[in-house]
Formats: sequence, structure tokens, C-alpha cells
Amino acid sequence: MAFLRQYSWLLVFGALFIGFLSYSIVNDSWIGYLLPYALIVLYVAIFYTEYTFFFIIAATPLSINIEEYVDGFGLFLPTEPLLFGTMVLLLLQSLYSPVFPGYLRKSPIIWLVSLYLIWIFVTSITSEYPMASFKYLLARLWFIIPLLFYGSNVFYDPKKIRWFLWLFVSGMIVAILYTLSVHMTYRFGEKEGHWVMWPFFKDHTIYGALVALIVPLIFALYFSRKHAPLVQFILIGFMFVSLLGLYFSYTRAAWLSVILALGVWALVRFRVSFGVFATGLLLIVGFIWYSWEGIQQDLERNKFEHTTEEFGERLQSATNVTTDASNLERINRWACAISMFEERPLVGFGPGTYAFEYARFQRPENLTIISTNFGDGGNAHSEYLGPLAEMGLPGMLLMIGIVIAIFYQGINLYHRWPATDKETRTLIMGMILALSTYFIHGLLNNYLDTDKAAVPIWCMCAIFIALDARLQSGVVGSEAKQVQRF
Repeated sequence: MAFLRQYSWLLVFGALFIGFLSYSIVNDSWIGYLLPYALIVLYVAIFYTEYTFFFIIAATPLSINIEEYVDGFGLFLPTEPLLFGTMVLLLLQSLYSPVFPGYLRKSPIIWLVSLYLIWIFVTSITSEYPMASFKYLLARLWFIIPLLFYGSNVFYDPKKIRWFLWLFVSGMIVAILYTLSVHMTYRFGEKEGHWVMWPFFKDHTIYGALVALIVPLIFALYFSRKHAPLVQFILIGFMFVSLLGLYFSYTRAAWLSVILALGVWALVRFRVSFGVFATGLLLIVGFIWYSWEGIQQDLERNKFEHTTEEFGERLQSATNVTTDASNLERINRWACAISMFEERPLVGFGPGTYAFEYARFQRPENLTIISTNFGDGGNAHSEYLGPLAEMGLPGMLLMIGIVIAIFYQGINLYHRWPATDKETRTLIMGMILALSTYFIHGLLNNYLDTDKAAVPIWCMCAIFIALDARLQSGVVGSEAKQVQRF
């Protein structure tokens, strides 16, 4: 009897489980068949949270958006349900014991991200579509809490940084190989290059952005240490596959972001001061302003289209603002975002509402052959103008502030990290360049609302925070030592 009293909850749960499973089998319900697997996932998530965390990282490049199969319901499987579940578990665990490290309070990234989340909450209240905006906030939370807040604790152990890099890069290589194999059956045609990455990626732009992001990470892994011949061979293979995938993505922004990332490497590597950089930037802006009339005439003479398969011509088409429909549609979306900001400059129309509102802000002279009168074509195509339209000027300034904080902490960390630890310094540089490719690309597209971009971006931010905490505590090097973190 004492046994029954002690384990009564377990017996009740077991009886309910058997009863529900029997009912499902009799009625041929697929939910019942999935229940045992769901319980296994729940058990692993509760007692082996780190394994769930790294499984999410590995699964991200190969996750599938069920919106392709269920109209009007966008959710990436298996990553987003796992991220949501992990977020809930972490918040519940934090009620009983510390889960998030104390050094988070010292990071400018965390402060600005927290302010950004608060502003999303405020503008969700004033939103034109509160339900859509609060859903947007929830999605941001299930990325940021598990990946950035909890990830900063996970990555305090340096070897887990390499786990992240290897898992995410390997998943991307699988996705690239799949895409190339499908693309090859169409002789690497430019038109087919827009969709052959389906179902893992919606189109070639987000695919190109993520391929560009892993290129610096692969090179960083290769040059970070002396590898065994087999590992060296694998990484060289990864380099070849990623560069091939980048070329055949036919994504101009991705190509340009990798080229510009080389400029970022030079600025960081040779410690170019902010004053010199700002002076050079002002001179360039001044030259463009002074020569704008001639530049505008040259732009109007540019007739190269983005549909060409030739690399040089496709790059030149990036400045075609006369006939290239893709470029003109971006200008249309940006003009709509600015017009939306002008109507509601402080709080915007609400997070996640751009797609519902931009149609009425389209001007006839900006419409293109790919514009839609109903405004159902997507987002603002900018990580910076999107928040401006949806959350007003404070939203855009906070987004820019987050980007500045990320690079400030990353670059500062690189220069302060001991030169004797070449491995970690090389990996830090690789992540700075990877983030550069994304946020340069962010001028033309925005993907932080998807797991594909959010997982690597927030994980790399978490790595910067964790390494900075190790440096401040005097615990550096490749060995993980236990110190008080909470």
C-alpha cells in the first residue's frame, strides 16, 4: 500500500497513457501513434536540454516550413516546436534554479535585445493587428531565450563552440549537396536556381544568404588548428561545396556580401580605428553626393538583368534600377516602408504587419511586373526598414543598435583575446565575418524571423557573450574550467 501511495501519480499517468493509446489504435488516430515519440522528446528536452539545443542547431538547415503543405500556417519543423518547448522548460526551470548566467547583465547585446523585445511588446499593444504582432513577439522569444540567453551558458565551454560550428556547417553542406544535385538535372539553369533548394529553403535569396554565412565559418575551422589528414580533406571538400553552392545560388546580394566581408576582415585584422573608418566613409558619401548626377546617368544606362547566368553581368545588374524588376520591386517595398513610417513615425503599424499594410502605400510609378495590388508579396526586404515601418523610428534604431553592439563586442573580443590562443581568435574572426555577410545582406533582405537565420545569428552572439565572460574571469584557453557563472 505504501508503494501505491508513493507512486500513485505514476500509476495514474500510466493508466491514462495506456487508455489513450488503446483508444487511438481502435479509432485509427495518428495522434496516438505519435504520442510515445512526443514523450521521448519531452523526456530528452527536460533531462538532456543541451542535447535538444544541439539537435536544433543540426536540424535547422534541413527544417521544413509546413506552410508549403498547410495554407496560412507557417511553422518550421522540427525546429520551432522544439524551440518553443525549450523556452517554456527553461522559464519553468529558472523558477527553481539558475538557468541563465549572471554575466548576461554585463553584455550590451543583451541590454539592447531586451529593450528591443520590450518595444515589440509596446508596439504590439498599439498594433493594427494585435494578434499577429503578439505572435511575432512570441516567435522572437522562442528564438532569443533558448539560443541567446541559454546558449550563452552552453558556449561557456569552448569545445561546444566547435560543436555548434561543425553541426550547423555540416547541415548546410547536406542542404547544398541536395540543391546542387537537383539543380544539376536542370543543367544549372538560372530560372530553376530560384526554387531547386525547396523544401529546405523557400527561395534562392535566403539560401544564398545562408551559404554566404557558412563560407567564413568553414575557412575559420580549417585555419584554426592543425587537423588530421581526414578532417583536413573534409574541410577542403566543404570549402569547395560551399563556394559552388554560392555561385549557383545566383544570389547577387550573397556574392556581394562575401566580397564586402573581405573588407571587414582587413578592417579588423589591421586594427583600422573607428576614426579612420568613419573618415573614409564620409569621403565616399561626399564623393557620391558630389558626383550623383553622373552616377545616376551611369545607372540609367545599365541594362544588365538579374536573369543572366554570367557572373560579371549578374553582379553589374545589382545597380540596374531602370529595367531590372527585382531591383525595382525592392525600391517599391522600401518606398512603402518609408511611407508607412511617415504616417506612424513613433510606433509604426505593429510588429509583423508590413505584409498586411504596404499595398495601399504603393505608388503607381513604383509598381513593377512582379508587384501585387493586394500587397501579398511578402516583407520590406530590409532588416532595418522593416522595423521602421512596423515599430517606428525607435524600432529601427534599436535594430541598428543591436547590430552595432554585436560587432562592437565581437571585434573588441578578437583584439583582447590572447594571441597565444590562435584557435579561438581564428574562430572569433570567422564568426565576425559570417555575421558581416548576413547584416550586409540585411540591407536588401530580412530573414531573422525564420529559424534558418535566427539560429546561427543568435548562437554566434551567445558565443561572443560567453567568451567575453571567460576573458573577464581570467579563464581562457581551450580547456573548459568550472567557475561561478550564476
